[in-house]
Amino acid sequence: MLLGCDFSSAPTRRKPVVVALGHVHSGRVRVDRIERFDSLAAWGAWLAQPGEWLGAFDFPFGLPRELVTTLAWPTDWRACVAHFAGLSRADIRVRFAAFCDARPVGGKFAHRATDRPAGSSPSMKWVNPPVAYMLHAGVPQLLAAGVDLPGLHPGDTTRVALEGYPGLLAREVLGQRSYKSDDRAKQTPERLIARKDLITALEHGQTRLGLRLKLSHAQRDALADDASGDSLDAVLCLMQAAWALQQGAPRYGMPTDMDPLEGWIVSA
Repeated sequence: MLLGCDFSSAPTRRKPVVVALGHVHSGRVRVDRIERFDSLAAWGAWLAQPGEWLGAFDFPFGLPRELVTTLAWPTDWRACVAHFAGLSRADIRVRFAAFCDARPVGGKFAHRATDRPAGSSPSMKWVNPPVAYMLHAGVPQLLAAGVDLPGLHPGDTTRVALEGYPGLLAREVLGQRSYKSDDRAKQTPERLIARKDLITALEHGQTRLGLRLKLSHAQRDALADDASGDSLDAVLCLMQAAWALQQGAPRYGMPTDMDPLEGWIVSA
């Protein structure tokens, strides 16, 4: 089974963690169902269940090495994550803000090697979007579930977790066009059209992955109608998981020289 996960660091019934489950056959990715979890505990319990899956998760798995060394934190991934998880969000904000304040305008944030090819926000960012808090909430749940994190931490190889990023594929198709918003006032017809264009491109295999998304009419309508974009983002991660499966173990398409502290976004 394949899964793609659109993540929230503070899930609620209104803004849940969304997981798209599916499979790939002959270059076609089918969505079997979509699950929603309105708490981290419920999502973590689901992850911990026995099963066989390969998943791409939309949150960072590591911090920039430059940040970690500057703060004199452990440079072993597992020890660094444990240290980071032990901090409160207020602590994280204060320490990361102090790091940024000491740096020149235009270079406030440290970046991972994967951020630039993926076009992703730096994993130390705590606002707009708060991806540092997503790492803080998500990675400890993966570790508690005992899953395998290739290149970072060994675990149960029947449940394999990779870092995904839906914005990588969305930007490839749409450029700078926005396709989603949690703000109802910004859920415009233009964003609906962008979602439909993105879905069509996925169905025709018009991304770097070379895979086609196979949807029923009802599934297509449901993805287009979710103005938050959460369901579509989960499906974009599902596509990345399918690509990773085709690349195969042990790297799943990640570079052999991946920094074992920072991690890598699959298909970047």
